[in-house]
Amino acid sequence: MKKKIALKDIAQHVGVSTALVSYVLNGRAEEKRVGKEIAEKIREAADTLNYRPNQIAKSLKTNRTNTVGLIVADINYRFTSGVTRAIEAEAGKNNYTVILGSSDEDHSKFAELVNVLVNRQVDGLILVPVEKSESQIEWLKKHEIPFVLIDRNFPGIQANHIAVDNFRTAYQCTQHLIKTGHKKIGFINYKTTLYHLRERDRGYFQALEDHGLKNNSKFKKEIREKHVQEDVLRSVQELVAQGCDGIFFATDIIAINGLKYINGMQLRVPEDLAIVSFDEAEAFELFYCPITHARQPLEEIGKIAVNTLMDIINHNQVNRQIYLEAGFVLGRSCGE
Repeated sequence: MKKKIALKDIAQHVGVSTALVSYVLNGRAEEKRVGKEIAEKIREAADTLNYRPNQIAKSLKTNRTNTVGLIVADINYRFTSGVTRAIEAEAGKNNYTVILGSSDEDHSKFAELVNVLVNRQVDGLILVPVEKSESQIEWLKKHEIPFVLIDRNFPGIQANHIAVDNFRTAYQCTQHLIKTGHKKIGFINYKTTLYHLRERDRGYFQALEDHGLKNNSKFKKEIREKHVQEDVLRSVQELVAQGCDGIFFATDIIAINGLKYINGMQLRVPEDLAIVSFDEAEAFELFYCPITHARQPLEEIGKIAVNTLMDIINHNQVNRQIYLEAGFVLGRSCGE
């Protein structure tokens, strides 16, 4: 049987102490002020000798598993794939592995996943909470389990969270439609209590009011999450019948369905109807008219979330409520 390589073997190979090897391979080289040249030699030796750490023994010694639990709302969202890649990359830099689960926008499944991951003894959690999941968040706080919320948060619960500024972004999207000459602007959003989506409502209404169009509130339509296709079709039909000259879609999923029906109704974008989406979607590239949309900083959200969680895990006092600025991508769907 091939001999299992230990830290002392690497130490002997490089000519340093076992403690020094341990600091480098456990990501503490900078903390212990190990020289960059020596640290690199140790890593190269570990690779050359095919060193594989004993994770079970390591966990028992450090009381850590070097795993992070990530619960997303829906695996099919573009937001999910983008932010998950960013979280996995940043976690990897910290020698952490990510265990992923999807709640499918169901609070019971969300609670179940939280319990499973906590029982798996992950060192911390990064969560996209769902409606009615407040009690689970409070439970995590009570038991002092490290966690960070991303994308969504609950204003009544003090917790670390990283998200885009939904109010400001929705305001910008609505204002762009106004500035490109549109007066009757429809808005389609989910019927929900989730704070981040309600902030998109607020941004839309505030932009209308600031530009003297507050009476347009009758053009706001709400759809059910479980009936997206039929409700979006109904909403688009109603807005067109009401004489809207522009529509702001609150999410990429709503926008994709909306564009499908607008195309089917043989309406031209932007000649007959201007379009703006809060999120971007790959399908926008396939549409004959490039869609103007906001772009969430997914990589930045993921990176800050991981680093915030690492600070909490390392017992640093952290109190971060960060709202990031979204990008704005100009297409031709508003007649720019």
